[in-house]
Amino acid sequence: MTGSAIAIERLRVVRGGRLALDDVTLSLDAGRVVGLLGPSGSGKSTLIRALVGVQIVESGMVLVLGLPAGSPELRRRIGYMTQAPSVYADLTVRENLRYFGRVLGVGKGRVDEVIATVALNAEADRVVARLSGGQQTRASLAAALIGAPDVVVLDEPTVGLDPVLRRDLWRTFRALAADGTTVLVSSHVMEEAAHCDELLLLREGKLLATGPVAEILARTRAPNLGEAFVQLIEENA
Repeated sequence: MTGSAIAIERLRVVRGGRLALDDVTLSLDAGRVVGLLGPSGSGKSTLIRALVGVQIVESGMVLVLGLPAGSPELRRRIGYMTQAPSVYADLTVRENLRYFGRVLGVGKGRVDEVIATVALNAEADRVVARLSGGQQTRASLAAALIGAPDVVVLDEPTVGLDPVLRRDLWRTFRALAADGTTVLVSSHVMEEAAHCDELLLLREGKLLATGPVAEILARTRAPNLGEAFVQLIEENA
């Protein structure tokens, strides 16, 4: 699995006495939009935490950009957006990004770049607490992008957003991938799979399938991804 942007081998994680991830192995190339799909409680957030190096693992290997997850060298090279807003509510968008930019040692010009990337130019000097939920999501995404990361990991970024905002975010993800960034997006909405180059289907800590949508549909001979997922569950029962 050398040369992969993300490489995981036989990952096993136990949380709260429960097996959260069971023998997960996968490899992801750079410059792809990868959808991590599965119902709530399937282990998506645990897998993301393992990738960014904040999850204790029982066994297995997790490499990001050729380095063990959590390595200090990866701090600027990985952007991580949590489900909850990951910016300070009492600061403006610009103040947040200047702060995170100083932490990562990036130039001031990068702040304006990421504000434009997430289309928050008009809201850049507004306090985050006064922004809409969708705008706060985009502010959090900007914070994840401030270090110009090679890998961006996004935990349920489109939850609760209206269709227009979801469409705009997916366009942003695709633009990032076109520039060579690996974008991993978790979701429990199967319809969002159409936006992805590759899928990881997870349930009860087990990786049921990986690959492009067309490949998974061809393998299962299902008419849609929802039915393909059900078939894979039954096969692995």
